[in-house]
Amino acid sequence: MIKKNVSSTSLGVVYAILGVVLFSAKAVLVKMAYTYNIDHLTLLFFRMFFALPFYLIIVLKTKPLKVSKIDAKDYLWLFLFGFLGYYLASLFDFMGLQFLKAGLERIILFIYPTLVVIISWFFFKKKLSFNQILAILVTYVGVFITFWEEIGLEGESVYWGAFLIFLSALTYASYIVGSGWLIPKFGAVNFTAKAMIVSTFCICVHCVLEGNLDFYNYPKEVYIISVLMAVFCTVVPSFLVSSAIGKLGANTFSIFGSLGPISTIILAYVFLEEQISWLQLIGILVVIFGVSIVSKIKKT
Repeated sequence: MIKKNVSSTSLGVVYAILGVVLFSAKAVLVKMAYTYNIDHLTLLFFRMFFALPFYLIIVLKTKPLKVSKIDAKDYLWLFLFGFLGYYLASLFDFMGLQFLKAGLERIILFIYPTLVVIISWFFFKKKLSFNQILAILVTYVGVFITFWEEIGLEGESVYWGAFLIFLSALTYASYIVGSGWLIPKFGAVNFTAKAMIVSTFCICVHCVLEGNLDFYNYPKEVYIISVLMAVFCTVVPSFLVSSAIGKLGANTFSIFGSLGPISTIILAYVFLEEQISWLQLIGILVVIFGVSIVSKIKKT
């Protein structure tokens, strides 16, 4: 029994590391795709279109955990959170990556736990402790340090890119806060798959309204990158993360979250030749420290 538990824990650690690293590789693939002059909306469509068959299969193969407790309003809320958490959050993210380095994008997205705490305090009147406020302030000081050199180099575009990525983190945090009461009804896998299908529908509608989008005349590299992004940076890590949480628990899994920014920075350095200074590295460590404290306090 002990050996079995140890084996399960070890497997959970492997799943957690792979899931976090694969998720963090998405920004690098997006930046690689942008070198072929594809617009953000078309690239986002490709990502979701190639991932859609997998999520349709998931929905067909899984059932909600508490079917008897799900009504029409729950599906309306599911649509809203799918729109908010996977359509809007992804759209802002892909837009922001046009102006920011992949490593910096991941740092801003990484602050979403602080936004979850702030949203819960503002809308649901949950009390903020002194330690939480201090941890949040530390986190944003770290973000400021990380961007200090970029502001001078990139000019106003870095402000716009940072704002868009912040909106992505904010919409995703809103999804986390709002969807918490639905996930126990649908189950994490079933709910996520349905939310992703909603996101794909919203992107298709956006493409129709946008008009004049070209889906066929890109270099083959764009389609290869899109498939890789859909399968290995969307579908596969979503299963790995779910399995890791099941084997380790949410609290233990959260420890591995700090690998996200670090792995993105390493991958961006290797594949995109993005440089990072010692000052930015210090800022990144400060952000990771602040978010880790917020996440720990939030769960205790």
